[in-house]
Amino acid sequence: MSAPDTNVERQAEKHKPSLLGIGAAVVFALVSLGVFLAMVFDRGGEQDAVEVPATAAEVQAVIDGTAD
Repeated sequence: MSAPDTNVERQAEKHKPSLLGIGAAVVFALVSLGVFLAMVFDRGGEQDAVEVPATAAEVQAVIDGTAD
């Protein structure tokens, strides 16, 4: 069964604030996703700078307390 009174123009006008709010939320989500992705891909090269691991002698010196 369909509704007895289906005036689409009147219903669209009646729900305009809700539709605008949903549209604004979608735009906000897309902008937030874009900023997040930009931050993630901007930090892509940070893991390339790797420190040289300590030698066994340096680790033992730290354990013994004789390190600099």
